[in-house]
Amino acid sequence: MQSGEGETVLIDEWQEVPTVLGAVKRSIDADAGAGRFLLTGSVNARLNSQTWPGTGRVVPIHATPMAERELEGNQHRPSFIDQIARDGSGILKTPPTELDLRDYLDRALRGGFPEPALRYRRRAGARWYEGYWDQIYSRDVVPDSRDRNPDRVRRFVHAFILNSASTVELTKLTQAAELARNTAQEYEQLLKNLFLVEAVPAWTQHRLKRLTKAPKRVMSDSGLLAAALRLDMDSIIRDGRLVGQILETFVIAQWRAELEASGLSPRLYHLRQQQGRHEIDLIVELPGDRVIAVEIKADAAPNHKAAVHLDWLAQEIGDRFAAGIVLHTVPHSFALSDMIHAVPISALWQLDRRPPDP
Repeated sequence: MQSGEGETVLIDEWQEVPTVLGAVKRSIDADAGAGRFLLTGSVNARLNSQTWPGTGRVVPIHATPMAERELEGNQHRPSFIDQIARDGSGILKTPPTELDLRDYLDRALRGGFPEPALRYRRRAGARWYEGYWDQIYSRDVVPDSRDRNPDRVRRFVHAFILNSASTVELTKLTQAAELARNTAQEYEQLLKNLFLVEAVPAWTQHRLKRLTKAPKRVMSDSGLLAAALRLDMDSIIRDGRLVGQILETFVIAQWRAELEASGLSPRLYHLRQQQGRHEIDLIVELPGDRVIAVEIKADAAPNHKAAVHLDWLAQEIGDRFAAGIVLHTVPHSFALSDMIHAVPISALWQLDRRPPDP
């Protein structure tokens, strides 16, 4: 295997023929130039195995569904995480284009997969997602297991989706899907390997007491979520719980995509005290243990009560509190305190981002 000077060789779905990694290894060992090979796959397969030790040879990048700022053509601008870390939440101003709750849900239903987002109208996009799920159930869940029954996996997916963006215990999912615990664990790992679901880990801090350690389980794409339950705008609007789940799943996807774009190597968490006394939807951990704290509200009139948990955290951790943000569906931004601002969700992709300092 050879690549020409200055060229990058793309090997797609490398996990289908893992022995190809041996040829890649030999080529890299002979010429260790950076960026000579791009290995892509739709399954989370291991690159550090006996087949091919990738240590020192591989830089992993998690490719998420497309974020709204990519779909808006702003992918070359600096990460909004970096801008907020540098300038505070006040950098998020009222966007030039006003969106309401239905506009956000419309974008969430469209999702971030390139084909339905860029090529198809809404009905055709919904059919694409339905076909995607059919392939998952009929093809991807069957191999290598005696217990991967498509109908059982479908039941687990539905139970997971109805609790997306929550700290639901696995026991509750197993009961809802009528599965044994070890079967549910296998199905969840399968969905993680297929990049369909993710876990946002709990943020822990020795100065804060009684924090839960349960992860927040979330679908990777809001369009996938809606398609699995065959939801449309009217069915979502009628159910306030669904509105909150889909909106939070959609917003988490925007922050997840920024992790790879940021130059600060941020990490994404959530925070919840036992009995839910204090709960914050997202904690973005920055270098130096500084944090950006984010609340997500399907709310047309957020007030200071929406920031009560952010205020609590700011008092608890002091100077480490970099910024607090209440993301909402109102088309205007306003300050809730010096460090905390309420801003429209769309400010994340309509922000006029300044270039980074030289």
